Formats: sequence, structure tokens, C-alpha cells
Amino acid sequence: MAEGLLIVGEDVCAEVVSDADAFSAVEAVFGAMARGDAYNFPVIREAIGYADALYGFKSGFDKAGMTLGVKSGGYWPGNMDKGLTNHQSTIFLFDPDTGMLQALVGGNYLTAVRTAASSSVSIAHLARKEAKVLGMVGAGHQSTFQLRSAARQRDFEKVVAWNPHPEMLPRLGGVAEELGLAFEAVTQEELGAQADVIITITSAFEPLMMNDWIKPGTHIACMGTDTKGKQEVDPAILANATVFADEIAQSVTLGEAQHAIASGLISEDDITPIGAVINGDHPGRSSEDEVTLFDGTGVGLQDLAVASVAAREAEKHGKATRVAL
Repeated sequence: MAEGLLIVGEDVCAEVVSDADAFSAVEAVFGAMARGDAYNFPVIREAIGYADALYGFKSGFDKAGMTLGVKSGGYWPGNMDKGLTNHQSTIFLFDPDTGMLQALVGGNYLTAVRTAASSSVSIAHLARKEAKVLGMVGAGHQSTFQLRSAARQRDFEKVVAWNPHPEMLPRLGGVAEELGLAFEAVTQEELGAQADVIITITSAFEPLMMNDWIKPGTHIACMGTDTKGKQEVDPAILANATVFADEIAQSVTLGEAQHAIASGLISEDDITPIGAVINGDHPGRSSEDEVTLFDGTGVGLQDLAVASVAAREAEKHGKATRVAL
């Protein structure tokens, strides 16, 4: 890149990074992680004792993609009342050769698309090819990104959805309609009975889907649990599923697997990095009746990967700003 600090705003990120771009970037970095070519550094995530906010840092280095940086931000639960998204973040990219700050990139849109890309990568590699019904547990801001990205991976015909606040479901239904998919608001039990693929994307601290409700052959992407104590599904589901994760270390400590691990239902050795499937080192799904589960905790390298795409494309198209630091 040229000299000076590249600044890429939120609007520009949304212009230059598509669902497909995010999918490719996240898939590549998961593969690099599994090969040992990319490393996430320890996550810092703390309650700040004000505004009920969680704040922290995710960082890492992708030697394959030569991307070094940190994402700073967190979760402010009262932001929706202020017309803002609850998740707020900014991504800093550094030159791996010199350590100089290269780019400052808005992280809110990119967090949404990289999280959706993560679940979509798992659907692409683990869901049954003939999956027709997509189940959505959760209808917040992130859910629409999840739905749009997931719809690109299989020929879904219908979306079934549940949310603890039913009044939020029409927005998700509107997206389904845009995509040409039938939409039905259902109970949790009905969702499990119908869905071939289930995405959970909530901030729950208790199981919302129980093991008895999941039919054989389902693929589940658990995307909301990214902090100690959070939980979206019955730990027995993990015990009866083949479990994959973006990063095992995070999965067992702050992901959905933390509860099954604590209960002794599974061990760390029962979890496979999704990158191993991407790289062809693990077969992924082994039968039509197998239940597969992806524990998507969200890793810093995902953010750096999509931010790198945003910086490159914004500069290429003359949509970024350069300033002297």
C-alpha cells in the first residue's frame, strides 16, 4: 500500500465486501488456521461495569495472507434504542514487516458478514446436499445477514423461524420473501422437526433447542455463544453430534462446547477444526443421518481477513481516505 493511513468507513465496507467475498476470505483463513499458517492471540473480553457493555480485543496473524491486526469493540445492549447496532467495533491492520499501522477499518458491517460467512462455510462443507428447510433461531440484527448468506449455500425452499420476541420475526420474513423462500413462524419444537439446517444466533444464556427436537441428518450452526456462560442449545446435542469449530481453544472455553465439556459429555478431542474439512484432511459429514454441529465462536482472524479485503478493494476503487499519522 502507499504511505499514510488508509481509512475505510462503514458505508464503504458495505459497498466493496460482498457475501461471496466474505465467504472466500473466511474459508481461506479457516484453512490456514488448520494448517498452522495463521494464529489467533488470546482474547480479552470484559464487562466494563457501565451500560451493561462487554468490551474486548481479538487479534492474530495470518502468515499465509500476511495479515496482522486487532479488532477492538464489544456489545452494548442498549444501542438499538439509540438507533445503533448493539455490536460496535473497529479493525486495525498493521504491516507485518514493519509493525506500522496500515489501515483503520469500520468493523460493524464486517463483523456481521464475517459471522454469516462462518456459518455458511460450515453449511457448505457439512450440511446435506439436498437440505431444503432452513431453521433460524433468533431474529436480531445479525439474523438477516445469516439468512442471506446461508441461502447461497443450498437450494432451500422454506425458512422456519423462532425468536423469544415474536414481534421481530416479520423483518426476517421480509428477507425470506426477497429471496423467494416461504417463511413460517413456528415453535422451537416445530423448528427442530422441520429444519434440515439450523442457525442459532441469539444472546441466550440457556438452551433454546433441545436434543429430542433435532431430527437425524440436521446440520446446526451455533453462532451466538461467544462468552463464558452464554448458551443456545442442549449440551446433549453436542454429545450426539459430530462437532466442528472455528477454533477449538475458544470453543471449549467460551463457545457452545463449554457446557458439554463441563458436563463431561464430550472432550476437546471430540471437536474438529472446520479448516480440516476445508483442507480435505477430514471427511466432514459421514452419513445422511449424522447430526453435525459447528461451534462458531468468532475469531479475530476472520475480522482481519475481511478487513484486508475491504482495505484492498476500497483503495482499488478509490473509495478510501488516506491521512498522515
